[in-house]
Amino acid sequence: MIETQGLTKTFGPRTALDDVNLSVDSGEFIALVGPNGAGKTTLMRILATLSRPSSGTVHIAGLDLLSDGEQVRRHIGFLSHRTLLYDDLTAEQNLRFYARMYDVDRPRKATETRKGRSCARISELLERVGLAARRSDLVQTFSRGMKQRLAVARAVLHRPQILLLDEPYTGLDPQAIGTLRDLLAELAGEGCTILLTTHRLNRALSTGRRILVLHQGQLVYDQPRDAVTPRMFLDTYRAITT
Repeated sequence: MIETQGLTKTFGPRTALDDVNLSVDSGEFIALVGPNGAGKTTLMRILATLSRPSSGTVHIAGLDLLSDGEQVRRHIGFLSHRTLLYDDLTAEQNLRFYARMYDVDRPRKATETRKGRSCARISELLERVGLAARRSDLVQTFSRGMKQRLAVARAVLHRPQILLLDEPYTGLDPQAIGTLRDLLAELAGEGCTILLTTHRLNRALSTGRRILVLHQGQLVYDQPRDAVTPRMFLDTYRAITT
């Protein structure tokens, strides 16, 4: 579902990503960790088609990132530090807006109505992220954690095959963290391919089924979660990032 070869990104004299070769199979749940400035966000922005690589190739679901960008975006759900929500709209209105952008409300059967299909999907997601009771409230009244949960609903609204999550737990309280963890487990169980970045090593170990470490723009570690113990991983992480 995701494949990069020789992926490099420079900003003037600074190299943010250096010859990154990554292969992610369909249905994998990967946690990507690394120190601040390692290049995690740069990698995620490139995979989300928000930034162009300086060199190398990127394929998403078999599509070339540079020549098939519009089609690639239909396969991707992306959550970054910005929620991409409109504060002057309600939770439901925000999701309706994105539903139209992704053609979620396009009927698949003659008996379906546009409004009925999108309403059902929106209601389902608001329930899953614990915001059903606040569907008619303006987003500007939401806490940071509530906005983040709604942003997760936005990211998965169109049932993407690939979910890119850049520090998705930012601003979430313990209850919301549990809600998000359960939702991601459900999505993984449904076959969604998930790539998640986090600065919390224990969270990476508790969520990802494969652990990657990015350091100084290079992938320096790649192991299945079951192949390492927490102590082994923590010791290895310290050794390769210091």
